[in-house]
Amino acid sequence: MANLASGLPNFENPPLTEVAISVQFESLTQLQAPQIGLLWSKFRDRFPNTEQHKPLDPLIESFEQPVQPTVQFEISTVPPVPRCWFLNETGSELIQIQLNRFTRNWRKVEKNDEYPRYEYVREQFSQDLENFCHFLRAENLGDFKPIQCEVSYINNIEPSQDWSSHSQLDRVLAMWNPRQVGDLLPNLESARVATQHVFKNDNGVPFARLHISTQPAFSVADNQPLFVMNITARGEPIEKSFEGVLAFIDKGRELIVRGFKSVTTTTMHRTWGLEE
Repeated sequence: MANLASGLPNFENPPLTEVAISVQFESLTQLQAPQIGLLWSKFRDRFPNTEQHKPLDPLIESFEQPVQPTVQFEISTVPPVPRCWFLNETGSELIQIQLNRFTRNWRKVEKNDEYPRYEYVREQFSQDLENFCHFLRAENLGDFKPIQCEVSYINNIEPSQDWSSHSQLDRVLAMWNPRQVGDLLPNLESARVATQHVFKNDNGVPFARLHISTQPAFSVADNQPLFVMNITARGEPIEKSFEGVLAFIDKGRELIVRGFKSVTTTTMHRTWGLEE
């Protein structure tokens, strides 16, 4: 399958553990639990398992104020319709649906699971979102009106010959230099870093914000130290249409890949098999 953005850095062994592609849209008030159950019947052959979770709050990037996206609240006198998960047999792929959001995930479940690459995840998102929109039309449940798109990559960066302790974040993040604090503090034990970056179109208008966060953690399997890096690109669709959603998703993925390469060290690039 062809790479949708030629010239992007490519890692042979990326530390990816999850990719999520999501679109938020104007709330579909007629999409209640019975309708979601009917929708599941159309996906059930590929996603035989289900779960219910609390709905996610809408997140809208505002470029009039720095850093934080705006959380929108909806006031209602009835219990919220849950966020429904449709999962495949292994749990490595899932669809999440709620009244104002559609998400497609790939997750690394087993240690030897290989990332199927962005083109596959994007194709599945496109096909499943199209089926969702067709269902809305067929059942007269309202129009698909996208207002925000999101791509997220979650990386579990494991110890290697390059680092073995949470105090060695500088060997993972190119931007981090603990020596700048001088001798005023004792030896660094751990650190977490979060940055935000605004991207503008050719007319100088902001269209996306890239959120990058890195924090220490420990592996559940063997209690080894990890760095968990979450990179999310979020913004309005390029156009308020199905095609506009895909256009932003592709651009968001490009920002993530280039951003990931920029903030990580050349030493880690060799570990992950960077190809350019």
